[in-house]
Order: sequence, then structure tokens, then C-alpha cells
Amino acid sequence: MTIHAIGLSAIRSGRTILYPTNVDIKPGMRVGLVGASGSGKSTLGHELIDALRTQGQSVSHVPQSPDEALDPLRSMAFHWREAERALHVTPDATRQQQLFTALRIEGSNLRKRPWAWSRGMQQRFVIAMALIGTPDLLVMDEPTSALDPVVAAGTMDLLDAYLADRPTALLLITHDLGLAARRVTRLMVMDAGHIVEDAPIERFLSAPETPAAKSLCAHRNWLELPC
Repeated sequence: MTIHAIGLSAIRSGRTILYPTNVDIKPGMRVGLVGASGSGKSTLGHELIDALRTQGQSVSHVPQSPDEALDPLRSMAFHWREAERALHVTPDATRQQQLFTALRIEGSNLRKRPWAWSRGMQQRFVIAMALIGTPDLLVMDEPTSALDPVVAAGTMDLLDAYLADRPTALLLITHDLGLAARRVTRLMVMDAGHIVEDAPIERFLSAPETPAAKSLCAHRNWLELPC
């Protein structure tokens, strides 16, 4: 199902932080949303999620840190059951095993609490929960910022492989152009609450048009990072 939202906007304390914005994402498309801190990236992501859920579309969110999704006092099994209940899906051991295998957390002890798992495993578990219902759109907001580059790259590789033949679209929100350049086919750039550039990744990297895009492309040391 094509993702389509019109006029997304946000005002906080009388200040506009997201100006009216339209978003269209085709099934299976990998889209990056980049920009400096405070440009409105995360706000756009949250407004998009709310709008799509209001429209009845299936959308999942992976936050910046697993701490935002996991209660340290609850077992991993509890979190999984709650996710299934929230999504109104019937518990399915086969589906769980497929997701755990795809994200390489199979065989992990679900009776343990989050702090007994590594950070990388916690984040892969959160991603697995987000994929339980095969959403139309997966929104990932700085999903690897709490991980070291090697673990981050491995996690994104596993996700890429899992999504490769599925219709779930991906919106990757990040300030890391290197991460986006390796993972998406289309890039949107935010600056001061506006999308100022929207282009295929190859064209963006070779010929950025706006000052914000040129600034992002100016420092090419990000090409050396593995993620």
C-alpha cells in the first residue's frame, strides 16, 4: 500500500517546527530523511506515524535507543507478548522464530530482562517486535546511534536482508549521511522545518542543490564508516 500523507505540520509553544509537508512512499521503497539536529526530522516522523495510524495504515516505529522501548523490570517474553497484543495478532511461534533467526537473536533466553542482553541484541529485538505485524511502513529514528559502528552495520545488514523481498517500506531518519547513503534509494533533506530536497540517492550525492544538502555532502569522511 502506498504511503500518502498531506499537510503534516507541528507547532510547539507557539513556534512552527514543521511546516505543511506532504509525504509519498511506494511499497518496498527505502527512503532516508536527513538533516541537522533540530531541523524537524523526528517531528516529521512522529506526525507521519500519527497520520497513517489515523488513516488505518499499519506503521511501526523503532526508536533511537532500546531503552525507549524496553522496560528493564520486565522480561523479553513479556515485551513480545505485549507487542502481539497491541497489534491484535495471534501468538505464532513460527513467525517469532523466523524474525529471531533473520535478526540473529534465535536461542536467546526470553525469560531474562533487557539488561541481561547486549545493546545490539536489544535493538535487534526491538526491530523484530516492530516487524511482527508486517507493517506498511517501518519508521526508524536514529536506530543505530546507541550502537558501535560494527554492530550498527551488522544490524542494518540483517534488516536489509529481511526486507528485501517484502512490501514493507522503510523511512530511515538520521543525521548520519553515511548510514543513509548505504541503505536507501531516495533521500529527503530537512532544514528549519521544511523538506528542501528530495532526490534519488545517486543524484543527491553527485549534485546536491540546496545549501543544507551541500553542507551534508561537504564532509566525505563518512564514506569510510562501515554502517
